Amino acid sequence: MFRLTKKYLTYIGLLSLGLILSLILNGFNHNFALAASSTAITSATVGVEPIGSTTQLNLFQAIILGFVQGATEFIPISSTAHLKVIPVFLGWGDPGVAFTAVIQLGSIAAVISYFWSDLAQITTGMFKAIRTSNYQSQDFWLAVGIAVGTIPILVLGLAIKVLIPDFDNSPVRGMTAIAIASIVMALLLALAEYLGNQKRNFQDLTAKDGIIIGFAQALALMPGVSRSGSTMTAGLFINLDRATAARFSFLLGIPAITLAGLVELKGMIETGAASSGLVPLIAGLISSTIFSYLAIAWLIKFLQRRSTWVFVWYRLGFGVFILAAMALGWLKG
Repeated sequence: MFRLTKKYLTYIGLLSLGLILSLILNGFNHNFALAASSTAITSATVGVEPIGSTTQLNLFQAIILGFVQGATEFIPISSTAHLKVIPVFLGWGDPGVAFTAVIQLGSIAAVISYFWSDLAQITTGMFKAIRTSNYQSQDFWLAVGIAVGTIPILVLGLAIKVLIPDFDNSPVRGMTAIAIASIVMALLLALAEYLGNQKRNFQDLTAKDGIIIGFAQALALMPGVSRSGSTMTAGLFINLDRATAARFSFLLGIPAITLAGLVELKGMIETGAASSGLVPLIAGLISSTIFSYLAIAWLIKFLQRRSTWVFVWYRLGFGVFILAAMALGWLKG
């Protein structure tokens, strides 16, 4: 009888990764002709779209979407996918990439608050290491790992901005792609749970780990992949324990998400889009901050005692639900 050995599971993982990359490349191919004729690039940011959301939200809707953002940003189930699917399913329309990116600042405020002592230690330790030329310091190499690990998502995000001016309407951001990405990432997370030994903790982290997890983070530019999901999956593949993989995932995400949110906020202010919906935007930010903090605290404690299998099954179910909803006409592809 055929046995699902680590060798075959590795093949499945590589095929899954290839599928995600092919979907991203499909978005490039779909919009490359548009890039050739486009002469004005209004902003450059971390994989987010030019300013302006596709629907005007009221106060209640903004608070609910802030909750969705906060509850899903750090849990490995893709906040971007949920922020795109849930409001459309409820008939509110797509809130747009700009609104999504800006309320992510609430998540950043939460993660900075929660990990303030870690960030302070890494920062002071880095400067101390530079001042004393102690380049064996773990704080120094953690800072290097976070900095270098941020580069892949910055480079790919800028490439998308230049080559895919209509990325928000490309097949990569469609419901079908989100469903497939959710299912594929569920399989990869399951594979990481099976192959990883979870023996390395936070004290074992190196700059190399930051680079590896940074490349995984870049895949999250495609909705449905999940930034926390892709980075935690990579962490498990390199044998980090679950809580450490989550903790480093949160720290690594701070520069990229902050930059994306600030650029979009600046653009919304310049175009006047923020003033027309300022109250809902602020409400979404506050809601996102509160629920992000609660989600971080819950997930860290959860992963100290449990595995990620619940998220594997959830992601599989979420992807199947989207495909079923499309088949029944509840959602458009």
